[in-house]
Amino acid sequence: MNSYRSRPVRAGLVAVAAGALVLTGCSENKGNTSGTDSKKDQEEASVQSKAVAYADAAASTGPAKEVAGAKSGGTITVYQESGLTHLDPGQIYVSDAGQAANLLFRGLTNFSEDSKGNMSVVGDLATDSGKSSEGGKTWTFTLKDGVKDANGNAITSADVRHSVERTYAKFIFDGPTYLQTWLSGPKYRDSLPDGGYGSKHLPDSVLETPDAKTVVFHFDTARPDLPQTLAMPGYSIVPAKGDTKEKYDKAPVATGPYKIAEYKIGKTLKLVKNTNWDPKTDSVRHQYVDGFDFQFGVTESTQTKRLIADQGVSKNAIQFTGGVESTQIQDVVSDPAVNKRTIKGYQPYVMTLTFNLDRVKNKAVRDAATYAVNSKSLIAGEGGAYGGDVAPNLFAPTLPGYEPKYDPYGRLKTPSGNIAKAKELLKSVPAAEKKLVFAYSNSEAGQKRKVAIEDALTKVGFDVVSKEVDSASYYEQIGKLKNPYDMYITGWGQDWPSPGTVVTPIYDGDQVADGSANYSHINDPKVQELIKKALTQQPTEAAATWKEAHHYILEKINPAAPLWYTKQFQLYGSNIGGARYSTESSYIDVNNLFLKS
Repeated sequence: MNSYRSRPVRAGLVAVAAGALVLTGCSENKGNTSGTDSKKDQEEASVQSKAVAYADAAASTGPAKEVAGAKSGGTITVYQESGLTHLDPGQIYVSDAGQAANLLFRGLTNFSEDSKGNMSVVGDLATDSGKSSEGGKTWTFTLKDGVKDANGNAITSADVRHSVERTYAKFIFDGPTYLQTWLSGPKYRDSLPDGGYGSKHLPDSVLETPDAKTVVFHFDTARPDLPQTLAMPGYSIVPAKGDTKEKYDKAPVATGPYKIAEYKIGKTLKLVKNTNWDPKTDSVRHQYVDGFDFQFGVTESTQTKRLIADQGVSKNAIQFTGGVESTQIQDVVSDPAVNKRTIKGYQPYVMTLTFNLDRVKNKAVRDAATYAVNSKSLIAGEGGAYGGDVAPNLFAPTLPGYEPKYDPYGRLKTPSGNIAKAKELLKSVPAAEKKLVFAYSNSEAGQKRKVAIEDALTKVGFDVVSKEVDSASYYEQIGKLKNPYDMYITGWGQDWPSPGTVVTPIYDGDQVADGSANYSHINDPKVQELIKKALTQQPTEAAATWKEAHHYILEKINPAAPLWYTKQFQLYGSNIGGARYSTESSYIDVNNLFLKS
């Protein structure tokens, strides 16, 4: 899912330069030594490629297992550089908003992880992870008793229907589209243009709500991944009574353990306990602290300095989707007292230099830029071996089907770029085509990436014109079909362990639209054919098809130059308890946090 915001996406799911919301696997902090041993890190990351189990009603029944030593009370301070992309669940597909969704919203299902980082899908608002019939074409969910929104209204099947149908509305443009396209096809908006706000609704043959507690999805083909899809933050429930359409992004109604008390966009966000959340209905989340106080506009370097010093409110603070600033990593790892306050893990994101194919039509230009880019320099800006590893292709080590030696552009042999090859390719390219407009996020990380891209491409003869983009709206801006940029750094991570959650969202021609994660606008008949084929095959057969699609995309089209695989390295205050690396979010697990005193 998702986009990476490095913050900046579980993306989802895109990257920040930018961000991805992905719901992927990782391992617990205690056993995770992600750092300077890339081979070992990638072996540990492969744990995330394991299939996700679907849990029964017993595993879906709350309350969640108590965290050892947990205490109640106090407020956690949250440091974050960029403002949140969205708070309307239907718009959430980037990792910062996905992290916030863990505190605020609930869906029919949710991901649960054990102490070893193994993931399963449990019923969240539903009694279990779903019951399939008709060979997986039909899925039935039953709502739990006593589930309410923050206003005290009972959540019913009508709210589930409303939440699904509103994703068809035009103002919902940034969220995932799996469910809509599975129910109504790639042109799903045409079947319900007003998003269910009028008199027209999806027919019972597609979405059935026979009573207040029952929801039935009907598909034209088996959809075995539906429980994982519905666990995405983008499919969280939006209660019909509280929906304000476009305005909902600023003041959503909570269904999770916390609700919004105050929100000043881009400045502050204060969360307090949602007294209508019942822990007996939730097997994943806790409500140990009284609230969360978000401070936006705090750069990663300032976050890191404050947390190393560990004074005042910083003792009660966490990094949300940001990480330890690269130039201060040695200050952290060389001090045992500070280093023990870190979480480390391999993320599911592949960072790429994505080309806008509507503007950069000459493959020789794309190939030259791909050979020219300096992965080593870019990774240095992320923190070196603590921040990432060189990416030879578009599949991450966390994904089934990952090929560590598949390296069509020789990235592993020449991580600093193949200048000679790039210059050779540019010899026959007209001067006008050597001018490339590069969009970059105005975050600290974005500034470092800008310098690295300009330096590498200028060396081989490109004329790079860099354009600054607000970090909070970065993915929204590059997600516009008519954007004025030739290339941008993006990141994507699997929504669950399947190549289909990578290839389909970002390389499917049916996904070319405003707000889509297909940032390159690739629309190739061969790719379309392979995607359709893989989606109808069993996993073993599909693996070969996804591999063929991956190789074809990277070698024959090259819509995005692979740069690096991301790692997370976050720091938290000494009074924070329950900190661990989250399998679901690929950041600190906000569900288990408490204050020690």
